[in-house]
Amino acid sequence: MKPTDATATPPVGADDALLAADVTITFTGVKALDAVTFHCQPGEIVGLIGPNGSGKTTLLNTLSGFLEPASGAVRFCGQPTRGWSPEQHARRGLARTFQGVRPFAQLTVRENIEVGAIGVGASRRDARRRASELLEELGLSDLAATWAGILPAGSQRRLGIARALAAEPRFLLLDEPAAGLYEAETDAVIDFISRIRATRRIGITLVEHDMSVVMRLCERVHVLDNGVTLAEGTPSEIRTNERVLEAYLGTGRAWRARGS
Repeated sequence: MKPTDATATPPVGADDALLAADVTITFTGVKALDAVTFHCQPGEIVGLIGPNGSGKTTLLNTLSGFLEPASGAVRFCGQPTRGWSPEQHARRGLARTFQGVRPFAQLTVRENIEVGAIGVGASRRDARRRASELLEELGLSDLAATWAGILPAGSQRRLGIARALAAEPRFLLLDEPAAGLYEAETDAVIDFISRIRATRRIGITLVEHDMSVVMRLCERVHVLDNGVTLAEGTPSEIRTNERVLEAYLGTGRAWRARGS
């Protein structure tokens, strides 16, 4: 099979997309990202995969304003984002989660979600409304009055996503939402991410090492290796791409075992 085209270009200038064009990030002379081009459209779930150290979290940090590219540009719904702080990204409609959920342990689940709304300028009344809707949507209603610091891992992951959604974003960046979860918890994560996309039509970029999650959720997969784009395509194209198999998992057998 012909290898997936690693130079596929996004619809640059699209007014409703999240775009990174030829983005380069350098740390002490080392290129963590080297001319990477990436895009996500509203209502689309894009998987971002690659070995440890390949640049996945660096790209998320660049898209969300925690890092400024040395060259290249990021555009959010047609607007260049250079100079925007992470808070400005959030207020304009870009939310994200982190590998570590880091809830406000001494606040309840409901209060944690309300903080996500208040942080982007919502009134307390509107924050309560958003929290009530998200508690129901993500199956957290029974835990609304629970201190966030004592939640099990699966519920903390859902809380992290609920807190991000409280900002009512147009795009959502998820950094390893299924990390450390049991199979049943992972299935629940897949289910509510699917429902979020269906009900809210937001664009979702998903960094995840669990290939079952990527293959079941994503319409398109972008593969990084050593800071460069190795391949981009549908899940079926990526899982049979020999360059990806060699760079990411070493053998097709290992990929199929994790991605089946």
